[in-house]
Amino acid sequence: MARNDENSNHTSLNGSASHATTELFTPVPTVWDHVCEVLVKRLGGDNFQRCFSGTSGRLADDGRFIITVPNPIHQLWIESNHTVAVADAVAEVTGKAAVIEFHVATEPAPVSYAPMPELKAARVNAADQAPIRFFSEAGLNAKFNFDSYVIGPNSSYSVAVAKAVAEKPGRIYNPLFFHGATGLGKTHLLQAIGQEVLARKPRANVRYVTSEQFTNEFVDAIKRQTFSQFRQKYRKVDVLLIDDVQFFEGKDSTQEEFFHTFNELFNNAKQIVLASDRPPSEIKNLESRLVSRFEWGLATQIQVPDFETRIAILRRKQSDFNVSLDPWILDFMAQRIRVNVRKLEGALMRVAAHVSLEGTVPTESALATMLHDVIDEDPSKTVTVDRIQRIIATHYDLRVSDLTGPRRPKNIAEARQVAMYLTRTLTKLPLVQIGDEFGGRDHGTVIHACKVVSNLVNGSNDFKRTLDTLAGKIRES
Repeated sequence: MARNDENSNHTSLNGSASHATTELFTPVPTVWDHVCEVLVKRLGGDNFQRCFSGTSGRLADDGRFIITVPNPIHQLWIESNHTVAVADAVAEVTGKAAVIEFHVATEPAPVSYAPMPELKAARVNAADQAPIRFFSEAGLNAKFNFDSYVIGPNSSYSVAVAKAVAEKPGRIYNPLFFHGATGLGKTHLLQAIGQEVLARKPRANVRYVTSEQFTNEFVDAIKRQTFSQFRQKYRKVDVLLIDDVQFFEGKDSTQEEFFHTFNELFNNAKQIVLASDRPPSEIKNLESRLVSRFEWGLATQIQVPDFETRIAILRRKQSDFNVSLDPWILDFMAQRIRVNVRKLEGALMRVAAHVSLEGTVPTESALATMLHDVIDEDPSKTVTVDRIQRIIATHYDLRVSDLTGPRRPKNIAEARQVAMYLTRTLTKLPLVQIGDEFGGRDHGTVIHACKVVSNLVNGSNDFKRTLDTLAGKIRES
């Protein structure tokens, strides 16, 4: 590049070109060119062309490295697969690490969540007011809000309760406990509550954290002797959102600390929202006093979405990704990925990326191969409660209605307990749902049945062989 006179004089006085000065004034496009050269070497020419075609990069004044991509799919694909490679390449070229940020060319610059100027002034002029909270400070992700949550019969009640809590935190349903299988939207609802509270009360102290983060911070406070700061952080919040509380199991010291944190918040009418992959009573090695407190308020289960809801989710995400896939592709994914919304969204991103980057629509067989690791087992091969009940009823010379009805003669009670035990071991259903399948019995009855049958298995080889034979019939039928 051309240099000004001052730079030329400086060069002649020193007898050589100043490399530092040249690098300092290197145009931003050249930085991106160098980054691309590094990426080509690491990813290969074809892979680089497929993923980075149509992209550009620049170094912002605040040290961020901003990559502009042609559409959201490119952003998602690069973020999911090549963020580390990009960050390493930028660091290699610029000599220092930079935060990688993506902008979509067809969209306006991302909205800033900084407070409005007049609110800033209000904060300065009123020192006694709490500072306005940013989503990032609260541990929240802006995309997980109520507007982006696709509501179906599986989650309508849970969403309604979540909105009610967000409107009146600490006044109803406290604590609120969400439970359900992995990937059904529990985290989304927790975060949506936090965002709605902040939208209504920007100065509210909201904190979202996983149980693992809470535990790690507690351990760190022990090492550093910073208990005061740790307790101040969690016991002075207005809304505490704890995700994956099942990971508290077996961590006695952490449970002790959280017990006191819970009491402090509850006694001060602060809102507590919890989420787990199972109901409180089914979390093993969780102190009974915590279980009882988790059950003080309202526990609500998020079920697996039905086919129509899964289609609605795919259509919504397809719109977010700014792509259009053939309807049969959405039907294929909705039919074959049934129990995990997170996998469903990941599959959509994978297929959309293939179509966008390769420019071809996959065949059904290619689609099955592409998604083989997330496709659920063929429903015809899945063990169902109906199948278990039919086979057990036949073996004991009973009717299925005997297993689900109120009668308790010894022969029916034993058959019902065996059926409950096999349902628990051969399916992924939670205890509450198993009880519902057997005439609306509570989960305690199911636990008792499983214990009785386990004792019979351990005490009798003949009984164990019979049970194994029944399990085999159920799997093969």
